[in-house]
Amino acid sequence: MSAPTAVLFDAPGPRARRRILIASIVAGLALAAVVVAVLVRLNDRGQLTEELWGPFFNPGNENFVDVWQLIADGLVVTLRAAAFAVVLSIVLGLVIASLRLSLPTVGRIPVIAVVELLRGLPVIVTLLYVDILLRATGTHQGTEVSLVIGLTLYNMVIISEIVRAGIQSLPRGQVEAGLAIGMTSGQVLRSIQLPQAVRAMLPSLISQLVVILKDTALASIVLSTITDLGKSADTTRGFLDNPLQTYFVIGLIYIAINLVLSQIARFVQHRMSIGRGSRTAATVDADKGVQLTGGQAA
Repeated sequence: MSAPTAVLFDAPGPRARRRILIASIVAGLALAAVVVAVLVRLNDRGQLTEELWGPFFNPGNENFVDVWQLIADGLVVTLRAAAFAVVLSIVLGLVIASLRLSLPTVGRIPVIAVVELLRGLPVIVTLLYVDILLRATGTHQGTEVSLVIGLTLYNMVIISEIVRAGIQSLPRGQVEAGLAIGMTSGQVLRSIQLPQAVRAMLPSLISQLVVILKDTALASIVLSTITDLGKSADTTRGFLDNPLQTYFVIGLIYIAINLVLSQIARFVQHRMSIGRGSRTAATVDADKGVQLTGGQAA
């Protein structure tokens, strides 16, 4: 079996591979030198002592349990708010995309206005305004609710645009075929277009879900009474007076969560591609069977 042919660029030859290897080694050594220089500088300034890092990595430290309990409590709030925002954003995003595609031209105007308004506002402004509006109307139910609503308002329109782009990228012939067999426009949208669009745009959707999780960190800036992971970091940093170490650990936690989400996304995408491949193979086998039966009957 021959090796696949490169389409966009020629496969590198021996000299090119040697230059790439040398460049990689030089870049790696330069990066290692920068890391060593930073560590030496931090050590000279007393930033690598056990007193500063112990509360996070030494179980024998007197503050270890309290610090991680505080971080765990904040992490629960962050994950809970992100989960609610993700579910609501997906559901409302699908609804908005469906309305924008199915309504007549005049009926789309309010939907388009809402999409452009919410998409044009920065997330931090949306969070702040939602919290202020809920307090002004006497419907404030806590800063976590404000966080969920603010994240949902912003991300639902982004997801709706992702889904709409996926639907519009599908061949027009599928819609015409569905209408030809007696399906309504709504049935074609729900049964044919939406499943394919979601599958095609799954990487973009997963990326937006990761953005939702990361945007929860903005709550600690504009929502003063929330107890999320960012606020836990602020409290820990103020108590231990080690901002460098605290935000390093919090950053590692966010990176770990995002890596888990990425792995879940790859698994889901792989399973969906396997299911689609199985259905395609079954269809091909069925067609062959029909042709063979027809040929024998003839």
